[in-house]
Order: sequence, then structure tokens, then C-alpha cells
Amino acid sequence: MIAGRESIVNIEGIVSEIVYMNQETSFAVIEVDTGEELLPVIGELYGVTEGEELRLSGSYTSHPKFGRQFKALAYERRLPATASAIRKFLSSGAVKGIGAVLAARIVETFGDDTMTILEETPGRLVEVRGISPKKAEAITRELGQMFGMRSVMMFLSTYGLTPAEGVKVWKKWGSIAVDIVKDNPYLLCLDDIGTDFKKADEIALSLGIPEDSGKRLFGAACHVLRHNLRNGHTCLARQTIVQLVQRLTDAPIEAIESDIDQRIEEEELFSVQRNREFLFLPAMYNAERYIALRLAMMLQNRFFVSRDIDRMIDDVEQIKNIHYESLQRDAIRAALQKSMLILTGGPGTGKTTTLNAIIDLLEQEGLSIAIAAPTGRAAKRISEVTGREAKTIHRLLEVDFSSREELNFIHNERNPLKADAVVIDEMSMVDTALFESLLRGCRMGCKLILVGDSDQLPSVGAGNILRDLIDSGCIPTVELKQVFRQAAESKIVTNAHRIVAGEYPDLTVRDNDFFFLRRQNTASVLSTVTELVAKRLPASYGYSPLEDIQVLTPQRKGDLGVYAINDSLQQALNPPQKGKKEYKSILFTFREGDKVLQTRNNYDIEWEKPGTNEKGMGIYNGDIGIIRRIDLIGGNIEIDFDDRRCNYTLDMAGELELAYAVTVHKSQGSEYSAVVLPILGGYDKLYFRNLLYTAVTRARKLLIIVGSESRVYQMVDNNRKMLRYTGLRYFLQQEAGKNASVQDDAPEQTTL
Repeated sequence: MIAGRESIVNIEGIVSEIVYMNQETSFAVIEVDTGEELLPVIGELYGVTEGEELRLSGSYTSHPKFGRQFKALAYERRLPATASAIRKFLSSGAVKGIGAVLAARIVETFGDDTMTILEETPGRLVEVRGISPKKAEAITRELGQMFGMRSVMMFLSTYGLTPAEGVKVWKKWGSIAVDIVKDNPYLLCLDDIGTDFKKADEIALSLGIPEDSGKRLFGAACHVLRHNLRNGHTCLARQTIVQLVQRLTDAPIEAIESDIDQRIEEEELFSVQRNREFLFLPAMYNAERYIALRLAMMLQNRFFVSRDIDRMIDDVEQIKNIHYESLQRDAIRAALQKSMLILTGGPGTGKTTTLNAIIDLLEQEGLSIAIAAPTGRAAKRISEVTGREAKTIHRLLEVDFSSREELNFIHNERNPLKADAVVIDEMSMVDTALFESLLRGCRMGCKLILVGDSDQLPSVGAGNILRDLIDSGCIPTVELKQVFRQAAESKIVTNAHRIVAGEYPDLTVRDNDFFFLRRQNTASVLSTVTELVAKRLPASYGYSPLEDIQVLTPQRKGDLGVYAINDSLQQALNPPQKGKKEYKSILFTFREGDKVLQTRNNYDIEWEKPGTNEKGMGIYNGDIGIIRRIDLIGGNIEIDFDDRRCNYTLDMAGELELAYAVTVHKSQGSEYSAVVLPILGGYDKLYFRNLLYTAVTRARKLLIIVGSESRVYQMVDNNRKMLRYTGLRYFLQQEAGKNASVQDDAPEQTTL
């Protein structure tokens, strides 16, 4: 466990006490007896136990509350050598089945040779009073686990892998991990371990694996495909993969081509020939093929309605004093007759009104309905507008927490949802993997209603589900186009439709819900945004800076990126204050009262709603909360995510960011009373029409753009949509018996 950094010092000592240890992340706080002092040590110290000797590399730091500490960047573990240290080590619970009394007897029997005997001849434990052959066998198994993990961690540490990576390797492969890594270090690049290809390549070459080895070439190809899943692509053109692998490995093109052919033959990669050949990793290929096959089967189902549908629609109109326009009636009719419907359209076109009618009439037909959305905020919004319970898709399918290898759900083909119809809102956010899981969780014969706006940004995860389904021409789709009179009075709505049509928004009107404030440089934009959020909007509209106002920005870095704006807003809204606790992570200083964003799905976080008996698990990528309390002594951060109260350990703060400002991508599926949108300068590839449209449609009551008109107009002109390489449209057209059209219009957004 090495670390190549400057100003590193080494210390040695015996672990005196484990103050805190997170078994999942390996973060620990321990006290080490150096012989001269009892020194607090923090860092990734997985599996360290009291009594063992450590050689630690790192640096001294000063904590404002706890004083002088040693931050360990790397460590080397040594088994305790003296009888007293061994006794403390065994008494600490390091080995399941050995407590303080039994530890004393073992050390009394074997003395300073105890650790050697336990590692090499553990069968001698029967010589200890009170240990039967059966108990000796159980302890031997535990010792095998302990020494096995230790050897894996020590092996990996020699190649510079972090303790966190070592833990992941041990959890994935256990005692055979060293043999697996020696045989094929490129497996370390798997998503659930996440080692960089360059690091895996260094390990492989140091182990003598030839540069032209098939393992190396295939490892590079898999790395390219997995890396570009983050760009949204479920597949890549073979030619692109060959070029990127060649850049990574300097291998001859002929060798790369030959290895790819072999992997396709062995179904380690899958190939689809369109106008070009495209390659898939097995998981993405199987997911898209399953979705296409399942939807093709669903499309064959027919539903019979007990009454005249037009009469039913007329009755709803009369009861609710509503008049549905022709496309709305088409959508309601299709939802009742067909097994599947996509309902799409921009803001103000009546999607919610139409959906409510669909749900009412399906319930009148006796169908049980489940409603869900990709995020907690989106689920909360659809619940409010339908008046019915809605869940996140994860909560609807119920995460199976007994499965640690990968994300699995309780509801699947063997245990489908009981619902007769499933409604999913904000479908543009649903990625390939989640949609596959949703379909596996629906029973055969279930009706599916998908609602969304395909002009918004696609999902963060790989795939372009809603766009692909619509473009396939296979799925019944109704696009609502008429903007209703009341909605047409909103400049947010009318400007959104202008933007998506390629027309410039009206930036001159100053007496409605859409305002433009011209600023010529980044400093004035930043100061104006900060003043709007902290003072002007709360004073003029009574908006809460935390609950009602959200700053959205196209980029993370730069003078008007997420980091810079959050720094300014935190200083204005929640500055340092005596008595207010704070915790410094690598990138952020978090204070009590801060608005924070969860940056990845974490299915293991437990939450509860105060004042109720409702409990659950899982906080997801994009969830926004407020820090209620920071307990530095206990090592906890208490956060409230939309009335879901949960506790984070301090090391889990790496999953959080400040959220006074978030990227437009992170805002998908959410609506805010007021949105402030800085638009000035920035990277051209991030400033395009879909992103502007998505940002504008996040505002419910008020939108303020601060910056440059010309930059806003450039975004409208830049119609470089978030196109992606996927296979779903092609597969679905094949399964539906249509001429499979070529989807080969995505830009080359591939990276290493």
C-alpha cells in the first residue's frame, strides 16, 4: 500500500485502539503506540486490528478540534511478535471464535510462536484447553480468511493499489484473488474494482505478461467500451475501438483485429453489422436484446375495454369540467386499448391532465396501477399531480440487499409486480440497465405507460431509451403539441417551445416569469447570481434559498462552474460561524445547514421519516438534502433528503457535493420554484440546445438567465443533441419485423 507523494514520513507502532472502522469503505480512526506517544491515525486501514504492528506512510495534520493527527496514505501490516501483543491482537476479535479468555490460553500454550503456529499448523489448537476438534476446525477456517485477506492486501500493496481497491478485490475473489490477478491483472479494471487501465497494464508488464498478449488487448478493448458507457454509448464502432486500443497499447492493428475476432467467436464481445460493425460488451448487448424482445412480445397483447371509450372520455370531461383536445383523446384511447403507450410532449401541452384521465379510466376498468419515476424528486412531483402514491423505480422493484455482487431487485421474472399497469414518468432519465430491470419486474400481460419529454437530455447512465423507442416507430406514441392557453401565458413555457424549435427565446420581456439580466464578465455574473439567491429573490418573492431556488450551470469547472458558484453561495448563505460544526473532505468543506447532493447510487444507506414508522434504504444519484448535524466525535453526518433522515459516516462525505448550484444534467427529473441560470463563455461542446431547453423546463414559477444574449443564441443554434451509439432501435425493429434502420448518426464522443 504505497503512495508516491512528496513530504511523506514513515512511522511504526502497535495498534492500541480501534476508535472507528467502516468495513465497507475501509476508512478508520485508530490510536497507534509509537513507543514515544499515543498517536491518532486516520486513513484507509481495512481490517487493521488491535495489537498488530504497522509501518505507516503519510503526513502529520492538525484537526481544529482533535489536534495533531497522522493521515496515513499507505501502510504495511506486520503480525504481532511478542506474547503480550499477540494476546491483545487475538483478544480484539480479529479472529471470530477467539475472545479474551481463549486468547490468553492460546498465548499461554504457544508463547511468542503463537502467530507462526496459527498460520502454518493451526491444527495444533486442539492442544489448548477448552478447544475441541470441532471448534479448532471452525477457528482454522476463520484464520484462513484472515491470513488470506492479509496476503491479498500485501500482494496488491506492492503494486501501488489502494486499500480500498484491495478490499474490493478480496470481496470479489476471496482467497484465490492473488492467483486471478497474477493470471490476468486487467480484470482489475472491472467496474466493481475500478483500477485504471494504465495501472493494471503496469502490473501486467511487471508480471511478465507479453505486450502482444490477448489478455492485454482484450483488457484494453473492454476498458474502452466500459469507459464509454459513461459517455452514454452502449456500443461503439469496431473501427473506433481498434484505434483506441492501438493508442493504449501500441500493438499492431492486425493483432488487435485478430483478438477481437476471437472474442466475438467466444461471445466475450458481441458484434452487430449495420452500415458499420458495432461491438458490445455482453451485459449491454443482452440488456438491449432483452428489452427489444420483451417489448415485441408486449406489443402482441390486446386489451378489451368494457364500455365505449369515447363515451368514457366524455364522462370524465363532464365530471372534471375539462375539454380534451384531439391528441389527448387519442392518447387516452390508445392507453386503454393497447399494451403500451409513450406519451410525450413539451411543457404546457397537457401531459399531466392526459395522464390523470388515463389513470382514472384504467382504474374504472378494474386495473391496479403502480406509478414510479427515476428519482425521488420526480416521484414526489408525479405523486402530487396525480394524487396517488408514486415511488422511485428502485423502491418499486425493491433492491435485494442480500445480493452484494451486483444490483438485483426482489421483483423480477420469478417474482413480478402484481400491478396490471405500470406508469413511468420522466422516461428520458431511464437508462438501459434500469429499463431492463423494470421489464423483468413486470408480469406478462402488464400494461406499460411511459411519459416523458424526448427533447430533454438523455439519461446519465448508458442508453437513450425514450428517444430510441420513439424513433423505432414500433411503439404506439402520442406527442402532444398544443400549448394550452393558461400555459401559453408563461414565458417559461413559450420560450421553451421556441428553443426546442430552434428559435431564439424572447429575452426582452421583464414583467412575466422569464427574465434575462445582461452581464459582460464572469465576475459580474457570479456576483449577480449570488445576490439573486441570497438576497433579491427571498426579499421579492419570499423564496427560500435552500428549498425554492436552484442555480443550474452547464459545467462543473471554470469560473461559472459548479465548484466556483457553490463556494460563493456557501460563503453568502452559510459562512463559518462559532458553534457551527464543519467537516472538510477532499473537495468541499461541509457545514451544518449546507445544501448537498448525493453523487452516486448508494443502496446501503438506511433512512427513516421522523414522526412516522416509515423506513427504507437507498439514497440515489441526484438526491438533494440538507445537513442537519455533524458529529465529529461520533464520526457521523445527519442529512435530511426530502424528509428522509439518514446518517453518513465522515468517510462517506466523498459521495456528497455542495448543491447550491448543480449541473443541468443533475437537475433532470426535478422542478424548482425558481431557477437561476448563468450563461456566459464556457466550453462549446457543453453549450447546446437540448441542455438549454432542459434547464429552462426545470423552472416552475420563475427563471432568470444571467449573462450574454449571444451565448444564449449560440446554444439555440447548436443542435448537437446528446446522440449516442446504441443498439435498441435496431434490435426492436428487427424483433417487430420492420426494416431495421441504421443508427449511425452519433458524433464521435468516444474517449479513453
